[in-house]
Amino acid sequence: MAAGRERRAEADTFTARLKKQVHRVRTGLRRSAVDYFRGDGSDWVALAGLLLTIPVIACLTLMNSVWCSPALLVLPIVAGGLLLRPSSLLGLYAAAATALIVESVKLGPYTEGPSRVTPGIVLVVAACGFFGLLIAQFRSRVGVPWRRGGTMLFDLRERIRVQSKLPKLPMGWHREMALRPAGGQSFSGDFVVAARTNGGRTLEVVLTDVSGKGMDAGSRALLLSGAFGGLLGSLPPHAFLPAANGYLLRQDWDEGFATSIHLVLDLDSGDYELFSAGHPPGLQLSAGSGRWEEKAAEGPLLGVYDGAQFDPVKGSLRPGDVLMLFTDGLVETSDRDIVEGIDRLTGEADRYVAGGFHGAAWHLIEAVAKDVNDDRALLLICREGATTGPATV
Repeated sequence: MAAGRERRAEADTFTARLKKQVHRVRTGLRRSAVDYFRGDGSDWVALAGLLLTIPVIACLTLMNSVWCSPALLVLPIVAGGLLLRPSSLLGLYAAAATALIVESVKLGPYTEGPSRVTPGIVLVVAACGFFGLLIAQFRSRVGVPWRRGGTMLFDLRERIRVQSKLPKLPMGWHREMALRPAGGQSFSGDFVVAARTNGGRTLEVVLTDVSGKGMDAGSRALLLSGAFGGLLGSLPPHAFLPAANGYLLRQDWDEGFATSIHLVLDLDSGDYELFSAGHPPGLQLSAGSGRWEEKAAEGPLLGVYDGAQFDPVKGSLRPGDVLMLFTDGLVETSDRDIVEGIDRLTGEADRYVAGGFHGAAWHLIEAVAKDVNDDRALLLICREGATTGPATV
């Protein structure tokens, strides 16, 4: 009992109460900072910090206007346009305008010497404030703070990358994919969804090319990749493209069509079916003859009309055979038709027949369509032969 009273007495001392108060303040500030950078909290911390920089800049300008120009007030204004809400931004602008007036009065008329508050400086500060307010209003209307905007775009890009990841294959098979968005952007209208179904015995891969390219098609590609990923494996192979077609029709997009090719491969026997919805044909390399053969299935574009039918083409991959699927950006340009593009692609691919196709997808895009302003995707499925190097999974 006595020991307990002593501990309570120590806890009630001024030092202990001060430590508790400091801890509460630190915890509150930490939570406020986390909420702020997540875009959920108040912007009072940023507003207070920017308001403090304005008198500091004004004092430095009055002390030495040569090295600290009155135009430096654009720095907190630009930062405010990125960090603050429109209502808080008006308060910051009022403080900056007051600082400009004080500097103008203290430094004297701009006609009496350099490094004064000139009409040009006032116009520059006002223009930065105007554009900052436009940015803040746009962010407020969209509902996404700039702090989260980059994070959301990065997250969307990573989701597309994860959804396009090909599953591991058993020994004796090799797969790889390369994707190059138009203009070097991070978002593409081409995407892949893949899964191993039927207890892992069957590989299903869907390569889709959404109308448009780059950032313009990236949002629709993300939506479709999620929907197609949910359909893949949940429906029989012959029902996938009709269901995908119905999904696009229900979206009622102005530019809502897409091409797609659906591979259903039996990993035990090597037999496959290839369904196509207005997509360029697949190419199969026969190890026996060393020739490439087009595998063209029949089917209309996705999202054009209801009740479309998709008839598959069948084939088989024997040891040493290669199946190549690609989008039209790889083989078709404004000055080159698809037939010529396919000939060039197969000609470049012949260089890898002797040494194997490991790592060939990216190099084929570089060789065939490096500077093409369109999304390009290439998928390789190889059945390893007896003389081929070790398989990768």
